[in-house]
Amino acid sequence: MMSDCKKLKGLGFSLGKIQTVWKEDVKQPKQRTVQDVLEKFSSDDDVIAIGDVFFADVEREWVMQPGGPISHSCKTLIEPSRLIMLTAQRFIQTFMGKDFIALHFRRHGFLKFCNAKKPSCFYPVPQAADCINRVIERANTPVIYLSTDAAESETGLLQSLLVLNGKTVPLIKRPTRNYAEKWDALLYRHGLEGDSQVEAMLDKTICALSSVFIGSSGSTFTEDILRLRKGLGIGIIL
Repeated sequence: MMSDCKKLKGLGFSLGKIQTVWKEDVKQPKQRTVQDVLEKFSSDDDVIAIGDVFFADVEREWVMQPGGPISHSCKTLIEPSRLIMLTAQRFIQTFMGKDFIALHFRRHGFLKFCNAKKPSCFYPVPQAADCINRVIERANTPVIYLSTDAAESETGLLQSLLVLNGKTVPLIKRPTRNYAEKWDALLYRHGLEGDSQVEAMLDKTICALSSVFIGSSGSTFTEDILRLRKGLGIGIIL
């Protein structure tokens, strides 16, 4: 905090008395309410300097509700909203079950990107399948969620090569919209169907909720999933 004060003073800001907003037990943090925040942070001043806010998990259900309360102009979603989280959970309940592997298999544009590295990080489908099969065997998990931009020719070959105990391990992708299915009803009821940012975050969230996650090294999409898994305190990463 003191280093932050020096930086602010260096920018020409004058600071009054530095105060601790509330006492917090690091080992047993208390979840704060909206009212707690309003009481402590409401001010008529033009600028408020806030230091490290380690315990800012304020009424998470309220914060994640559709449309707010956080107003921003970001073009990219960085965290699943409550609707996306519930939709991901419903998809998993419908198609995956509790124990599943998630695979982010990045291909489009990666051939050029990976071949610029020595050695290349772009692997032939049979080699990738060998790696995935080893994970399947160790995890003993009967199903894989596939998040990919690969062509059907590649995913079809990959599917034929994934085997556990003599049985093909199914690769499951999110199906196209079917009004007979209800797992994604929350999205289309709120007009979010077909939004590319929502679709991408839904994929990331499903992957983040998996028992085991296999990512594509160098992909920002994979990095986002790893960040979400860390935030959610989930599972094994490979």
